[in-house]
Amino acid sequence: MSHDEPEQISAEIPPAAQLMQMIFGFMTTQAISVAARLNLADLLNDGAKTVDELAQATGTQVRPLYRILRALASVGIFAEDAAGRFSLTALAEPLRSNTPNSLRDFSIFIGADWHWRAWGDLFGSTQSGLPAFERIYGKAYFDYLGENTGPAQVFNDAMTSISTAASAAIIDGYDFSGINTLVDVGGGHGMLLCSILEKYPQMNGILIDASSVITGTKEAIAARGLSQRCEAVAGDFFTSVPAGGDAYIMKHIIHDWNEERASTILQCCRRQMSREGRLLVVEMVIPEGNAPSFSKLMDLEMLVLLHSYERTEAEYRELFNQSGFNLTRIVPTKSAYSVIEGVPI
Repeated sequence: MSHDEPEQISAEIPPAAQLMQMIFGFMTTQAISVAARLNLADLLNDGAKTVDELAQATGTQVRPLYRILRALASVGIFAEDAAGRFSLTALAEPLRSNTPNSLRDFSIFIGADWHWRAWGDLFGSTQSGLPAFERIYGKAYFDYLGENTGPAQVFNDAMTSISTAASAAIIDGYDFSGINTLVDVGGGHGMLLCSILEKYPQMNGILIDASSVITGTKEAIAARGLSQRCEAVAGDFFTSVPAGGDAYIMKHIIHDWNEERASTILQCCRRQMSREGRLLVVEMVIPEGNAPSFSKLMDLEMLVLLHSYERTEAEYRELFNQSGFNLTRIVPTKSAYSVIEGVPI
C-alpha cells in the first residue's frame, strides 16, 4: 500500500457502522463538555456517588443528568455499578480540575456555545473561504475575545490547560541548553516559559503578550516563584518584541495568522535577534499523505475561527525564508507539537 492510500477499514465493523460512530461524535463532545462544566469528575474524586447526589451537588435534574452520565459511561468516561452509582475511570480522570494534564478547561472551551456556533457553519466557510466566526458575530475572533471577558477567560484557561501536557513534552523533546535569555512571544500565562525556566535554573525569561493577559501572567509567574528570573511585559508582537533574547519561542501563535501576518511576527523577532540567535516555533506540522493527524483536524478549527491554517514542513520552510530565517530542523515531541527551529539568514 502506498502512503497515499487510505488505511484498510476494519473487517469486524462494517464501514457504515464506523461512519455512523463518527457522525455521532459531536454528541460525545458536548456530553464531555457538560460533564466538565458541572465539575462531575471532581465530585467523584472521593468515591462513587448516585445520580441523586450528583444532581443535588450540581443543581441539575436527576433524569437528564443520568442520561448524560450513562452515555459517557458507554464510551468509557465514568462507570456505573450495579447499585446505580457512578465512579471515575481512566478516561474521566483528565476531567478533574486538579490533576496533571487536566483537560477540563479545554473541554469547557470546545463545548462553549460561542465557539460551537462557528463549527455549525463549517459549510459556509467552505463556500466563502472566510471564517464562520466572523460571519456569525460580525467581528474577528480575537477582537471578540478582547471585548468579552467571559469567553476570553474560558479561552485563556483552555490554552493553559493544553499547555500543561504539551510543555512537558516540549521540554523533554528539545534541548534548551546554552540559552541565557529566552523570550516567549505571545506566551499567555507563562505555562511553557515557567516550565522551561524551572528545568534550566541559569536561564532568564521575558514574556510578551497583550495587556489584557499580562496581569494574570505576572500572578502565575509569582505563584511559581520565578519573578526574579522572569519578566512579563505588555505589547503588540506585530509591532515589536523585547530585545536581548538568545532565543525567541512562540507556541500556538503562528498558526493563528496568515502568511503576511505570521511573517510580520517573525520579522519582529529577527530584528531583535543577534546572528547567533535561535527562533523556536512550537506548532503542529501537517504530515504528507493520508496518515491520521490531529493537525489536520486543528486545521479545520483555523478555517472556522480565523484567517489561518496549520502548515506542512514545506510551508514552514517558505515562511521562515521570507521572514529572514533558515529552517534548520524540526524536532518532534511526544505530543502533537514539534519544535521548528530556525536561525537568521
